[in-house]
Amino acid sequence: QVQLVESGGGLVQSGGSLRLSCAASGNIFSMYAMGWYRQGPGKQRELVAVIASGGGTRYADSVKGRFTISRDNAKNTVYLQMNDLKPEDTAVYYCNADAKAPITRADYWGQGTQVTVSS
Repeated sequence: QVQLVESGGGLVQSGGSLRLSCAASGNIFSMYAMGWYRQGPGKQRELVAVIASGGGTRYADSVKGRFTISRDNAKNTVYLQMNDLKPEDTAVYYCNADAKAPITRADYWGQGTQVTVSS
């Protein structure tokens, strides 16, 4: 099993910045893609950004140029630097990891961290 613990959410004014972190722990044999999703009020969960084990990244169009995803493979940690935040970025942000722990490969989710952007 893999546990994902997110941190870094909070309340920020429009135009501000936040950095989210997600640390994975457990009997991890291999860590594949890691990513961030979000679910706003009354909306479905959506992909924000994902980063492959080799560093390749993909972003939602709505965050391109403002958000940057990165990872530290030695620490099994993924980050999301969010700049120029907008009220529409308000959501619960969830960390996701595709991992083999130790034999079975599965998707794992964090508990979520709230990001609120005031106008």
